[in-house]
Amino acid sequence: MVLRSLLQVTAAVSALAIIPVASGAMASVDTGSYRELETFMEVYNRVKSDYVDKVDDKTLVDGAIQGMLAALDPHSAFEDGLAFDNLKIQTDGNYGGLGLVVTMKDGAVQVVAPTEDTPAARAGIKSGDFITHLDGKFIVGGSLDEAIEQMRGKPGTSITLTVVRPGADKPLQFTLVRETIIQKPVKWEVKDGVGYININTFTATTTADTRKAIEGITKQLGHAPIGYVVDLRENGGGLLSEAIGVSDVFLSHGEIVSQRGREKNDIERYYAESMIPGDLAKGLPVIVLVDSGTASASEIVAGALQDQHRAMVMGERSFGKGSVQSIIQMGERSALRLTTARYYTPSGHSVQEGGIKPDVPVPQISDPDYKTRPVLREADLRRHLINTANVDDSVLEDDTKTDPRFSATADELKKKGIDDFQLYYALQTIVHTGAAPRGVAAKNR
Repeated sequence: MVLRSLLQVTAAVSALAIIPVASGAMASVDTGSYRELETFMEVYNRVKSDYVDKVDDKTLVDGAIQGMLAALDPHSAFEDGLAFDNLKIQTDGNYGGLGLVVTMKDGAVQVVAPTEDTPAARAGIKSGDFITHLDGKFIVGGSLDEAIEQMRGKPGTSITLTVVRPGADKPLQFTLVRETIIQKPVKWEVKDGVGYININTFTATTTADTRKAIEGITKQLGHAPIGYVVDLRENGGGLLSEAIGVSDVFLSHGEIVSQRGREKNDIERYYAESMIPGDLAKGLPVIVLVDSGTASASEIVAGALQDQHRAMVMGERSFGKGSVQSIIQMGERSALRLTTARYYTPSGHSVQEGGIKPDVPVPQISDPDYKTRPVLREADLRRHLINTANVDDSVLEDDTKTDPRFSATADELKKKGIDDFQLYYALQTIVHTGAAPRGVAAKNR
C-alpha cells in the first residue's frame, strides 16, 4: 500500500488493485432487509428528534454510509471531498505537499511510508513514525483529514513536524518545504551492469514506462544487461491493468492472475501476451525486491513472476492485500470503493493476510532502526478479509527469525558504502552468479 487514497492505509487506495466501473448493480432486497431498514429509519428519526444538538441530514447519512462500509473490511469506503481528491491523485494527479503516506492509529497519525525523492523521504522520516505536532500544534486526537490538509499546501511553503519514533530517546523535529509531488511511477538506472528498475506505483503509464526503462538500459549500455532487479518495495499498488501489463513485460506465456468474486463460477483470468508479445527482458535473470510495503498490485506482479519461475523474489514478506476494489462513481466528486473480489496468483495462492513469501529472505540491515520500527501489514488491520485457505501461522512468524548471514550492523555497512543492503545483495547475486536460480519458488512455496 491503509490509505485514504494515497494517504491512509486503513482505507487502502495505495494498497489497491483498482478496477474502474461506471455503475454498480443493486443488491436484491428481501423481506428481512426491509425489516432492518425499518429499524434503521426508527433510529434515524429518533436521533433527528431527540439528540441533544440539532443534527443535519447530511451528517447522519454520511455517518450511516461510512459505518455500513466500515463494517465490511478496511478497503471499502465512500470517498468524497478530500478523500475523492486523494483517489484521483493516486492514479493520475500531482499535489503540493510533503510526500507522506499516513494512516490513523489509536488517535495518532502514523507514517506508512514516505514517497521516494520527496521532502519527507529526504528529511529522513520513516515508516512507523508518529506525527504528534504540526507547526507546534498538538494533533493527536484530531482527524486524519485535518492533518492531511495541514501537511498539503502551496509549494515553497514550510511546515515543522514533531515526530515520535519508537526506540528514539526523545521526539524528533523536521522542518520541511512543500513541493509539487509529481508521481514518477518508474525510475531506472544501470548498476554494475545490471538494469535496475524501480517501480513506485501502478498508474496509467507504469507499463509503458517499464518498457521504456528496458529500452533505456539497453541503449545506455550498448547491449543487454546481465540481468534486472525490479524494485517493488514500498509500492502500495494501484491499477490492476498496469500490474498485469508489467507482469506481461517479463512473461511470454502463462497465467498472470485470477480474480474470484462471490459466486464459485465468478472467475476472471488474465494471461501473458494479452498486452505485450513476448518477454521484453529476453529471458535474462530477474530479481524482484519486496518488503512489508509491497501491496496489492505489486503483489500481483511479484506473485506472477515467482509462480511462473521467471524471477527470484528477494527481501521481506509483503503486505498481504489480496482483494480487488471496484470504483463506482457516485457524483462529480464522490465514489464508492467496494471490495468485489479476491485475487490469486497463477498457482492458486491467495496473498490475503500471508502476503508473498520471498524465495530468499533478506532483511534491510542497512537501516539502523529495522529491528525496532513497527511493521504494518494487512493482517494487522481491523476487520481485514480472512484468507479462505487459512494462512499458516508459521508464515506470519517468519519475520522474527534472524539469519546469521545478515549479522553486519548499519554502521559497518555504511563504512563500506552500502546504504541499501537489500538492493546490494540482489545486485551481487546477479553479478556473481550470472543468473538468478529458477524454480526456487516451487520449492519454497
